[in-house]
Amino acid sequence: MRFPESQRRVLLQTARESIRHGIETGRPLTVDPQSYEAALAEPGASFVTLHEHGQLRGCIGSLEAHRPLITDVAENAFAAAFRDPRFPPLAKQELDQIEIDVSVLSPPEEMSFDSEQDLLAQIRPGEDGLILQDGYHRGTFLPAVWESLPERRQFLQQLKLKAGLPPDHWSNQVRVWRYTTESFGEKDSVST
Repeated sequence: MRFPESQRRVLLQTARESIRHGIETGRPLTVDPQSYEAALAEPGASFVTLHEHGQLRGCIGSLEAHRPLITDVAENAFAAAFRDPRFPPLAKQELDQIEIDVSVLSPPEEMSFDSEQDLLAQIRPGEDGLILQDGYHRGTFLPAVWESLPERRQFLQQLKLKAGLPPDHWSNQVRVWRYTTESFGEKDSVST
């Protein structure tokens, strides 16, 4: 899953335009997938993360591909700016302050394990994003979260908390999927 710099730039520009469009109209940017390269028009799952002065300012995404990638990025950028319940909607004066990162997800792969220890042994720090589910409790961490939670056990405990479970929770109904991401941001792109 390698996107050349030109496609990365298109995805990042689409994310920013969708946020700008949202400030002006209250709606995400409508894109025509057929007017983009095939890799961007094919179904894809993405997360769009916003940072302001180095601090998280919004993050919304899709775990499974259910619409064209370019559409997914436009919709998730709008949602990260205006619908992340952890933050107030982005204000017009903030638009030039935010940095945008896009993560394109590989299809989730269900993991097989017979205990929490077995699961911990299989997790690949720095590489795996995880989706954890037990009943109606569900949460995910992108691979980028390893930067702030580098230890496997701590990563898993915090993911359980995000899913609404106690950090020491374990049951035979726990299901976990792993995925990888190709992530890139505006600060990574070289302006010419």
